[in-house]
Amino acid sequence: MTTPTPADEAPICSARGCRAPAVWELRWNNPRLHEPDRRKSWLACADHRGSLGDFLDARGFLREVVALPGSPTLEA
Repeated sequence: MTTPTPADEAPICSARGCRAPAVWELRWNNPRLHEPDRRKSWLACADHRGSLGDFLDARGFLREVVALPGSPTLEA
């Protein structure tokens, strides 16, 4: 789970032990627990986008992956 950060700090990747700045938002929900339109979010750095996405996708939870506003991924 990602904790809110002050506005002057970059969001941090949600992968365990990672302190890298996040550039992706993985939006998901557990259909057994959440309403269909509810989205929870994990943040990911470039290195962990695949592994976090694979974890959620294997369980059928992943709904979408979007670049975080202001991240360099929007410029690429």
